[in-house]
Amino acid sequence: MEKQLTKAEEQFMQVLWKLEAASVQEIIDELPNPKPAYNTVSTIIRILETKDFVAHKAKGRGYIYFPLVKKTDYSNQTLNKLVDGYFDGSFKSMVSFFVNKNDVDINE
Repeated sequence: MEKQLTKAEEQFMQVLWKLEAASVQEIIDELPNPKPAYNTVSTIIRILETKDFVAHKAKGRGYIYFPLVKKTDYSNQTLNKLVDGYFDGSFKSMVSFFVNKNDVDINE
């Protein structure tokens, strides 16, 4: 799994990770205002299916979507990409950067 998500895709994945399975309308209900159009959400969910992040099962006349990728797996991949891209693969350098940037107390 080396595929990256757009901001919108990631927002919808956050909802699916939280709910574990949901219809398009249930996803919309969880999103902040202003709510995107039903067709917009449906299209992005189908894109997530082509990227193998989401699958669906039939329920009545509609579908229930569920994540195929665990949130922890995606988080680890994204964090590793950040560390590799901006901190030369050094987690220690990343932590040092944030400590220096944010005046973090050593006890934190």
